[in-house]
Amino acid sequence: MYVSSSLHKWGHRHCYFRETMSSRRLQLNAQNDYVVINNGVVEITWTNPGGIIRGIKFKGIDNLLELNNKDLNGGFWDLNWSKAGSEKTRGKFDTIQGTDLQVIVENEEQIELSFTRMWNPAVQDEQAPLYIDRRFVVFRDVPGFYSYAIFEHTKDMPAFNLNTTRIAFMLNKEKFHYMVITDGRQRFMPSAEDRLPGRGEPLAYPEAVLLVDPVEPEFKGEVDDKYQYSLENKDNQVHGWICFDPPVGFWQITPSNEFRTGGPFKQDLTSHVNPTTLAIFLTSHYAGTDLLVKFEPREEWKKVLGPVFTYFNSASDKEMALSLWDDAKRQMNEEVQSWPYSFPTSKEFPNCGQRCVVRGRMLVQDRYLSKENLPGKDAYVGLAAPGDAGSWQRENKGYQFWTTTDEDGYFVITNVRAGSYNLYGLVHGFIGDYKYEVVITITEGSDIELGEVVYEPPRDGPTLWEIGIPDRSAAEFYIPDPNPKYVNKLYINQDKFRQYGLWERYADLYPDNDLVYTVGVSDFQKDWFFAQVNRKIGDNAYQSTTWQIKFNSDNMDQVGAYTLRVALAAANHAELQVRINDPTADPPLLSSGEIGGDNAIARHAIHGIYWLFTVTIPSSLLLGGENTIFLTQAKTANAFQGIMYDYIRLEGPSFQNGNL
Repeated sequence: MYVSSSLHKWGHRHCYFRETMSSRRLQLNAQNDYVVINNGVVEITWTNPGGIIRGIKFKGIDNLLELNNKDLNGGFWDLNWSKAGSEKTRGKFDTIQGTDLQVIVENEEQIELSFTRMWNPAVQDEQAPLYIDRRFVVFRDVPGFYSYAIFEHTKDMPAFNLNTTRIAFMLNKEKFHYMVITDGRQRFMPSAEDRLPGRGEPLAYPEAVLLVDPVEPEFKGEVDDKYQYSLENKDNQVHGWICFDPPVGFWQITPSNEFRTGGPFKQDLTSHVNPTTLAIFLTSHYAGTDLLVKFEPREEWKKVLGPVFTYFNSASDKEMALSLWDDAKRQMNEEVQSWPYSFPTSKEFPNCGQRCVVRGRMLVQDRYLSKENLPGKDAYVGLAAPGDAGSWQRENKGYQFWTTTDEDGYFVITNVRAGSYNLYGLVHGFIGDYKYEVVITITEGSDIELGEVVYEPPRDGPTLWEIGIPDRSAAEFYIPDPNPKYVNKLYINQDKFRQYGLWERYADLYPDNDLVYTVGVSDFQKDWFFAQVNRKIGDNAYQSTTWQIKFNSDNMDQVGAYTLRVALAAANHAELQVRINDPTADPPLLSSGEIGGDNAIARHAIHGIYWLFTVTIPSSLLLGGENTIFLTQAKTANAFQGIMYDYIRLEGPSFQNGNL
């Protein structure tokens, strides 16, 4: 971390660019329409008082940013908002322009700028009703800058929906062509021009484009779609672009997820064609309207978003350009270790001494697996706003703090803000969500020991059979090869689910009849399609699908009730209906009603929002010999209405005492 009270050394390491501490001064030049900071390594230019970044000069490149796009240029904070009552996830786009600039800190080591925007009723239809204070922090000789913002909704502001907010950088088109998301997900990228009519053909939705005549022939026949490069929050810590001449990297580093919404598995955009790099704070992507931040009239709310770090590096020669990614990961790890930062001057950002610790041990009680409690190893345990079990994945106004347990189930959640929380958890290999029933009130600097917390996952009887792995993902199921017309070469040998158009492959594999799975014979890795989707029967015409699970009941008790557990990894405007032995039974044993809006099928994900349903099957409905469970997805308005299963289990009647 870089603090004004101490010097931070940036020595030479390998071939990467590090400026050592020098006699160069940290310079601030504020004029009527722009403000420039030169820290001896990088020169950054903002509009004044707008706070839009118009220039980043670094290592011989006059500007790392693009200023000649038709619409969006430079670097900026933006948001998308709608009027109260809207159930749409997109509304008005608002590039946040400040109305006032203040220099909060200016000394030999650090400068902090504040670009604020007030709100008044005169702009009610043009701007989101928020008070916004965007901060930028620059340190001497540090190749990059920090940014954070304080958003506030006060009691004199009207209701509205906040759909999205982020920082976006439009990078120099002539310089940045190689994008890096992870160790395995990196490649040369097509250009924005390749997506335009004549060079690209739009597919089922605007974000997906087939490249038919790209500038560089190597991209011909590929699909470009920004959603193919999404990451889960827990993994979305650093990504960016590399320029080869000169060898320079542009990286977005997010050292903490506390200010993001939806928990550790929430997915979002990273970098994509233009070239563009994003720091996402909140969106409804892969979740739907549940993650719209809906403000009531007179509701008081305040949240700090960030800080995040925009980092630049360079190599001594072009041959080492790709190794800039390794340096970016190293820098990310340093930022993570430095959290919470001590330099933000806003009193809304608590420092390390004001943060708290919560610790304990997660155990799992499942008497059908073990007489003893099992350690909840490799579980996710987190603090989020009080609510129902699992509500954290839809929580969108507060802060969340997550960690994983060790092999024995022990956990330590650090750097927690003071406040009131529920403790939540989920354990790999077990269905459902854990919630510690007592609201935990945390005061500044406290260290709370919860001791042993015991999760008793849903179960009414022994497992008779199961399909899949309870891990909130459909990754273990059969994922087809893409249509050869719609290939992204990056995903030929990895993450096949990220390929475009896989929903259309279901009808190719099952042209006349739907999927039938026979317990004890079928293999879910080969015989269970990863998503239950509609069958296309004409132009904009679709037919619902009904999957069958066949199982034998000869060795089952004919007394008592059986329990079917159906865990979903994703649902998009779908309706799940469950029947047994009669595909037309009315009413069905379960009708979920319309659920979900995560759009995971269209956006190349392998999960969205998690759902768990319990279906009671009276033994009187079972037949001697073969039985069939019918799973129908009943909504048929479009190709993307469907579900992904996580795990299905049939339980027998309970033992007398529920013990082994």
